Amino acid sequence: MTGTSSPDRRRFLTAGAAVLGATAAAQLWLPAAARAAGTPLPENVFSLGIASGDPLPDGIVLWTRLAPDPLHGGGMPDETVPVEWEIAEDERFRRVARRGVAPARPESGHSVHADVRGLRPGRPYWYRFRAGGHLSPVGRTRTAPHRAATGGSLRIALASCQNWQHGYFTPYADMLAQDPDVVLFVGDYIYESTPSSAGPRRHEGTGEPVTLEQYRNRYAQYRSDPDLAAMHANAPWVVTFDDHEVDNDWAGEIPQDPDKQSHDAFVARLAAAFQAYYEHMPVRATAVPDGPHIQMYRRLEFGRLARLNVLDTRQFRTDQATGQEGAQDPAMTMLGARQKRWLLDGLHHSPARWNLVASQIMMAETDLLPGDGKLWYYDAWDGYQVERNALLREFADIRNPVVLSGDRHLTMISDLKEDFADPDSDVVGAEFVGTSISSNGDQDQAAFHAQWDPLKADNPHWKVIDAHRGYHLFDIRREAVDAQVRVVDTVVRPQAAASTLTRLRVENGTPGVREV
Repeated sequence: MTGTSSPDRRRFLTAGAAVLGATAAAQLWLPAAARAAGTPLPENVFSLGIASGDPLPDGIVLWTRLAPDPLHGGGMPDETVPVEWEIAEDERFRRVARRGVAPARPESGHSVHADVRGLRPGRPYWYRFRAGGHLSPVGRTRTAPHRAATGGSLRIALASCQNWQHGYFTPYADMLAQDPDVVLFVGDYIYESTPSSAGPRRHEGTGEPVTLEQYRNRYAQYRSDPDLAAMHANAPWVVTFDDHEVDNDWAGEIPQDPDKQSHDAFVARLAAAFQAYYEHMPVRATAVPDGPHIQMYRRLEFGRLARLNVLDTRQFRTDQATGQEGAQDPAMTMLGARQKRWLLDGLHHSPARWNLVASQIMMAETDLLPGDGKLWYYDAWDGYQVERNALLREFADIRNPVVLSGDRHLTMISDLKEDFADPDSDVVGAEFVGTSISSNGDQDQAAFHAQWDPLKADNPHWKVIDAHRGYHLFDIRREAVDAQVRVVDTVVRPQAAASTLTRLRVENGTPGVREV
């Protein structure tokens, strides 16, 4: 993969997937008789757009969901609808690579997940869908490099935390212009909070979602954001969830407020939330939920350049500690025994130059108490000290570990230390905590620095802290990872100006990160 773009690709991005989809009606790929036999459907069945995800060297997942009335359950007839898909080597579909038909079933919200195989590695493809006489927009995606590929480069955009009510998703407009090969989204795709008129936009519904239809409606609202839809249509995504896709600060089968949600009620809510998550994400059938359980941790390879380990830090964790003693309890786990073994095995036996870990929550220490003593965020890795510290000791023997995180609604870029209790301990890796797409809205920067700058002396591993909205952009090559913190000047209006706040580098063979 490469972060550079051809003139043809730039013209495609400028024209927009929706325009191409609308003008492609003269290029339909089925005979007229077959098209006429399709199920009549309402207009606007592709209102939620299209997406692709989890690239392999020979495959990609193509996604859409038929929903002519997206905010009211979808509006589809209670029957299975065949959806034709097509993927080609060119945007005019003159060189078709694969085509097929996938069922859009009512029990899956009429979502489609076409797991296409037999593609060529490390190249762009264009794709589209057709259902009941209606044609989708055209999307663009890219396969991963060949597993044995050792050169090239990879451009990854890191995003998280997009609260509809806090602002527009303006960072995606800049992300689209930066042309990443892959978007890595590490959690809080939706927020389950009740509707409020305090911000620039208001959640649909009347309360927090708890049923499947309510979660479907919330996802549908978020997917109506035009900048988010355009980014989904122009690059493959790799996704995982954090807490707000279900309930704030949930852990395992324990809700944030167990005195208000019984165990049975919360388990039912988990099942509904996971089902809606699967229905709206470009993930493989391995992620089809089994009631209140979903398989989300997984590993993706980008040749010998990078291995991406995607974590699930919610389903298997013990409930959050409430104090320092609890945080230092050896029984506390963030990953669970099986996922931890899987992660360490994948790191120690990786053939890749760069070993990336997608962690929903921050791994580096945040000491909130100036001077002597410690005060931590217990929902983050700081609340699971023994497991986190053991993992960091393992990092000392891992080739180029880099952690990519979210959750904090701040940019926090740090060295990872073997022992945060000892400022002189070895640096064993680097962590980029990406800021939010919109959560927390337009913050007062002076107030932020007045609050956080006094803590720098107690957190000498911090390299950059900032409270602008945006995302992080990584150009990964064999010799280094070059990172940009891309920020926008506002999310309370539908358009924004973007800029690079700072640039950083992680050198091959040198743990830690530095500004450049």
